[in-house]
Amino acid sequence: MTAQQNTQYEYAPEKFHSAEQMWFWFLYSKSVQNGFMHGASHATRRCAELLDVETLITKLYLSGKLSAEQLGVMKEFGDRRRAPHQYIWAENRAADLWRRAMETLDAAAFARGWIVHE
Repeated sequence: MTAQQNTQYEYAPEKFHSAEQMWFWFLYSKSVQNGFMHGASHATRRCAELLDVETLITKLYLSGKLSAEQLGVMKEFGDRRRAPHQYIWAENRAADLWRRAMETLDAAAFARGWIVHE
């Protein structure tokens, strides 16, 4: 085995396990990239770049598959680093919007090979 082949196996990009994981990774990585969190780094390479995820979300929004309201909920709870809880009365509607948005994002990312369902 050559050194290049060995490197490919050692640093194989890791796929996401869910749309939620991809979304939280995206927001965290954007905050690191923009300098809001210093000293943080990712040891794991992902199968998609930040721009890939951003482009996918933009395409889903422009095609009408994600609404502005869903994106607002995704951003709000993504910044909180948690999903809205359906049993908390004040978050009930947000939980429904979040669930539908994650289903849409999951299907699109799975089609691109970024998410693995185990």
